[in-house]
Amino acid sequence: MALILLTPLDLFLAAVLVPALALLSFRLSLGIERQLLIAALRTVIQLSLLGLVLKFLFVQSHPLLIASLALFMLLVAGYEVMARQQRRFIGFWGMGIGTLSMFISSFTVTLLALTVIIRAEPWYSVQYLIPLLGMLLGNTMSGIAIALDNLTHNAWRQRHEIEARLLLGHPWDEAIREIRRTALRSGLIPIINAMAAAGVVSLPGMMTGQILAGAPPFEAGKYQILIMLLIAAGTGFGAMAAVWIGSKHLFDERERLRLDRLSPPKA
Repeated sequence: MALILLTPLDLFLAAVLVPALALLSFRLSLGIERQLLIAALRTVIQLSLLGLVLKFLFVQSHPLLIASLALFMLLVAGYEVMARQQRRFIGFWGMGIGTLSMFISSFTVTLLALTVIIRAEPWYSVQYLIPLLGMLLGNTMSGIAIALDNLTHNAWRQRHEIEARLLLGHPWDEAIREIRRTALRSGLIPIINAMAAAGVVSLPGMMTGQILAGAPPFEAGKYQILIMLLIAAGTGFGAMAAVWIGSKHLFDERERLRLDRLSPPKA
């Protein structure tokens, strides 16, 4: 079956729904209409630009250009992790923890998938590298953001309990152990829910896209299974790295709780 191409009118008809939702948000005093409209505008601009960039990279396929795009994606994801937290780490650590964690997890899992599982030739092929890395970064970003937000929020809320344990002689990692566990669980819940509902409640995005593009449904399902498993691994490893680095940074070399390393809560 041939791919049905969308016209600007088709996209406009879909876009009309977002201002309608923003108007409803305004009438209900939800206060999210501005963020909703900006997010929709960013989606249109960013995906349009990405389409043009990928079109250029498909022709050039130069490793340096591909690496530059991958690095840009990583840095933007690191910023988004920081931007979504109520109490974030100040200074370099605010963006550095999420960026480093995603680099360790998403890039490692992507490289493993491209070289060992998919065996793309070359392994940095734009057709495979950028979509796969984008899906891993997007989902890992959400898990890390939730986990870090939970960590810093609960560390502030339970600061007296943590300091009491420190006074009793507990090491820093034991004093914050339960908070770390809670943060990790919160970061992993979205991907666990997504895997549990895949194919029953929801038809995941990659499988939907391949089916719409004319791929056999069973083959599309196999690729979606691969992606879901890779996302789960990347999210888990990334959240664990971020929570460990973040919780360690909450204490100084003398194992004192340093909540001054967190920014004030957002209004």
